[in-house]
Amino acid sequence: MDIKLNTPRLIDQFGRTVDYIRLSITDRCDFRCTYCMSEDMTFLPRNEVLSLEECLRIVKVFVRLGVTKVRITGGEPLVRKNALWLFDEIGKLEHLNELVLTTNGSQLEKHTAALKKSGVKRINISLDSLKPEVFKKITRTGNLKQVLAGLQASIKAGFSGIKLNTVLMRGINDDETADLVQFAINNKIDISFIEEMPLGKVNHARESTFVSNADTLKLLSSKYSLLASTETTRGPARYWLVAGTQTKIGFISPHSHNFCESCNRVRITCKGELYLCLGQEDKVDLMPILRANPNSDEPLVEAILKSMSIKPKGHDFDHQRIEPAIVRFMSHTGG
Repeated sequence: MDIKLNTPRLIDQFGRTVDYIRLSITDRCDFRCTYCMSEDMTFLPRNEVLSLEECLRIVKVFVRLGVTKVRITGGEPLVRKNALWLFDEIGKLEHLNELVLTTNGSQLEKHTAALKKSGVKRINISLDSLKPEVFKKITRTGNLKQVLAGLQASIKAGFSGIKLNTVLMRGINDDETADLVQFAINNKIDISFIEEMPLGKVNHARESTFVSNADTLKLLSSKYSLLASTETTRGPARYWLVAGTQTKIGFISPHSHNFCESCNRVRITCKGELYLCLGQEDKVDLMPILRANPNSDEPLVEAILKSMSIKPKGHDFDHQRIEPAIVRFMSHTGG
C-alpha cells in the first residue's frame, strides 16, 4: 500500500479528518479517583498490555497517515517503567507537531526536565481540589502537596502550555469553582472544566453530583469578565479568556453541549484497542495485528484506514442514566 508520508488519509464517513490520537500506555495509576476508577481495581497482566515498542510502532503508523498531534495518557502514564524512552522516541518524529501529556501530576516534579527535553510541548494536570482533605477524598490516595510541587516544577521548566483539568461534582468540590480559576490566574496557566462522564460503575449516583458547564460558565461570568475565544488546542474544549489575564477557561461538555460534530480524534488503549469514540463501543483490536505481523506495518495501516468507516457520529451521553453508558472505566480507555 503506497501512502505518502503524513498524507491526511484518516477521513471518517461523516467527512471528519482524524489528525489527533490519544494513546494510553498503562491502565495503572497511583490514584483511585472516584469518577475514574473503583477503589479496588484489577489491572491487566503485563502480556495483555502493549510494549513501549508496540506503542511507538502504532504512533509512527498514525503519523504516517496524517496524525500531527499525539497525547500520551493512562492511567497515570508516568508510573509506566521506562515511559520516558517512549516520549524521547515520539519526540523525534519529523512530521509530528504536538506531543502532549495528561497526568495526575504525582510524578511530575522528578520528570519535568526529561519531558521538556523529549519534546513534550504541553501538559494537562488533573486537579479537582485545592483543599487537601477534599483532594484526598476524591483521589483516595493522592497527595495534593506532591501534585502542586509537580505543577510548579512544570511552570518553572517553561512548557508552552500548562492546563489544569477539573471535574466538578456537586456537593463535593463545586464550591471551589472560582478558587480554582483564581489559582490558574495567579499561576498564569489555563483551566478546563470537564463534565463527569458516565464511564464505569462508581460508588456515587452521577445524576446527583452532575454539574453542567452551562451552570459553571454562568457562575464564573458573574465573577469575571469573560471573552469568547476562537483559540483551540484541537481538542474538545471551548475557551473563554479571562479579561486582563493570561488565563483561558475551557469547557468540555459531553452532556450539555457535545463536541462530536468536530471530532478529530481516536483513542488507543494500553491493550491496543482502537476506540473510534469515547462513548461508544466501536473498536478495532490492533494488538493481534501488531503481533502477527512483526515485520510489516501494512496490515496495521489497512486496519486503521478501514476503522474510519465505523467511527460513529456521536457519543450520546446521558448523565441521568442509572447504569453507566459504558461499563469500562475511564482509566481503561485512557484519560
